Amino acid sequence: MTTTSDAPEIDHTPVVRARHFGLAVLALAMGGFAIGTTEFVTMGLLPQISEGVEVSIPTGGHVISAYALGVVVGAPIPAFPGARLPRRALLVALMVAFALGNAASALATSYGALMVARFAAGLPHGAYFGVASLLAASMASPARKGRAVAAVMLGLSVANVVGVPAATRLGQNLGWRTAFWVVTALGVVTLALVLAFVPSCPGDSEASGRRELGAFRLPQVWLTPVAGAIGFGGMFAVYTYIAPTVTEVGGLGESAVPVFLFSFGLGMVAGTGWPG
Repeated sequence: MTTTSDAPEIDHTPVVRARHFGLAVLALAMGGFAIGTTEFVTMGLLPQISEGVEVSIPTGGHVISAYALGVVVGAPIPAFPGARLPRRALLVALMVAFALGNAASALATSYGALMVARFAAGLPHGAYFGVASLLAASMASPARKGRAVAAVMLGLSVANVVGVPAATRLGQNLGWRTAFWVVTALGVVTLALVLAFVPSCPGDSEASGRRELGAFRLPQVWLTPVAGAIGFGGMFAVYTYIAPTVTEVGGLGESAVPVFLFSFGLGMVAGTGWPG
């Protein structure tokens, strides 16, 4: 008797050909770099942001939670309403939403407005990586699909090592809003690169909510997000307040915060390859 776990997987990813494969993957990775930068730079600039919207640092930390909530709400987009849509078009829409959310963050004049803006900026986060990974896989040969997806995710790793420390330093010197304007510009650059180099790709015509939800019949599917939630919850509990930890607990100046962010980013990159 064939069970759900014994049934062979069907690859519904359509095959597309990019005229410039390397540039297409670079365009997708650039989006990951922009998203990674905006996600973590808020932590590096938390004292400045809290002061800017006139709240305490613990209250300001809720701005980071608002972004995370946006990620959770927006992540299922590729699996449900967006599954049948053309993937490049969906990617473009997500990046437009990302740029607008970060522009709204830069323009926010109150704590409430910033909370809404950060929630909106987080909505495309998980969906972007899902769609970008599918696009990268669809452009690559069977032997290179894994490398293509890894290249897209590399943008997130580079953001932690380069983008976050640099944007934090910039925000310290020119004001925290500057960091969000820089991220907005990165979103616009990503948008241009995607339109220029990423080929059009149809959605999955066989996609349905019932098919996607069917995976939740497997216990392993439930265990994976629970383990991830516990692990990342602990990590973010520390990382969220890294700036005040460095300055108030460690007694170091603001200029030391980007150094610690850089070190944290290196640890993330090193840890990613540790099991292998």
